[in-house]
Amino acid sequence: MTSRKRIIICGGGAIGAAIAWFASRRGAQAIVIERHEVGGSASGKSGGFLALDWCAGTPLDPLARRSFALHAELADELGNPWGYRRLTTYGGYAFAGETARGPRGWPWLAESVAITGQLGTPQTTAIVEPRAFTNGLVRAAQGQGAELRHGAVVDLMRDAGGAVRGVVLADGGVIEGEAVVIAMGPWSVLAARWLPLPPVMGYKGHSLVFDTGDAIPAEAIFLEYREASGEVLSPEVFARADGTTWACAISTAGPVPLDPANVEPDAGAHARLEALCRHISPALAAAPIKARQACFRPVTQDGLPLIGAVPGVAGAYVATGHSVWGMLNAPATGEAMSELILDGAARQVDLAPFASDRLAPLDPRQLRVGGK
Repeated sequence: MTSRKRIIICGGGAIGAAIAWFASRRGAQAIVIERHEVGGSASGKSGGFLALDWCAGTPLDPLARRSFALHAELADELGNPWGYRRLTTYGGYAFAGETARGPRGWPWLAESVAITGQLGTPQTTAIVEPRAFTNGLVRAAQGQGAELRHGAVVDLMRDAGGAVRGVVLADGGVIEGEAVVIAMGPWSVLAARWLPLPPVMGYKGHSLVFDTGDAIPAEAIFLEYREASGEVLSPEVFARADGTTWACAISTAGPVPLDPANVEPDAGAHARLEALCRHISPALAAAPIKARQACFRPVTQDGLPLIGAVPGVAGAYVATGHSVWGMLNAPATGEAMSELILDGAARQVDLAPFASDRLAPLDPRQLRVGGK
C-alpha cells in the first residue's frame, strides 16, 4: 500500500540512502539529514566488497543473501552508475622478503604471494564503488521525491505521549515526521542521549586506492601477510570497474571524533600499507595512489547490527552497527526498514536477531565521543 508517511533518516551513509530509496519508491516522503556529506565516511571509503554466502551459519545469512540479490537488481534498474562488478575471489599468503612456494598464474601478483584457493566465483562475489553507490541511491531517491538536508541532529521532538514526531537541528530548526531512523554509523551512539540504545562503537580502517587501469583483472584477493617484524596482517585487494584498486590491511580501535570531517589516519599506517602493497604486487608498485583513506566502521558488542523499531518509543527506529558488511547489507536493510515503517513488519527478512533490546542500553552518562 502506498503511504505518504514522512520518514526522517538521520545519516547519509549507505544504510540511510537505501532506506530513503526503498521508502520513497513506496511513496513515502523520505528526508535524509547528513551533517558531513553523503558517503563521506565509511560508506564512501570502504572496499565495497559483496558476498552471497560469507555470512552462512550466522544470523546475518538471510540478510546477506537477500541483499546480494538486491545489489544486482538495483544495478540493472538504475543503470549501474556505481560500477557493480562480478569478481572471482582468491585466498593466499605472503611473507615479507621471501618467495612463496605455491601455484602461480597471477601475473599481477609478486613472487612473494602464493594463492592457496578460490573463495568466490562471479556468481557469489562482486563489488561496487561505495561512494558512487551511496550517492547514486540518494539521487535516485530524490528522483522519487526524497529530500536531502544538511545539518546535525541534536535532539528529538516528542508528542504528549512520548512518541517521536521529528528532530531538532543544531541551528535550531525542526523537521517533523511520523518516523525517525537513527542511521549515523558509529555516530549513532549520540542517539543514546535520546533513546534506549546499546553502545555503537567505531573501529578505524585504513585503505589506499590505486589507479591501476586495466593492469588487474576482475579479481579480489584476501591474504595472510607476515611482515618482517613477525606481525601478521590480513590485506584485502579489490579491483574495481572504474580502473582503480582498493587495498586495506590495518585496523585499530580508538576514539571517534565528534565531527566526521575530523577522522584522521594513525601515524605511519598508510606508509606501512603502501609498503605491503608494493611488495605483493608489481601492478600496485607501478600505480599512482589516488586516495589515502581512514574511516570508522560501526560495531556493536555482539557483532550484529541494530535494525528495527526502538522498543518503548513509538516512531523511533534504528539501523546501524553493520561493521564490515554495511555496503553488502545496505539494500536488504533499506528494504526491511521501509516495510517495517510502512507496513508494520518486514516481509523479506526476519529482523528479530537484530532487535536493539537484545543488548543493554548505554547509560547516557557514560557517553564518550572523542577527538576534535
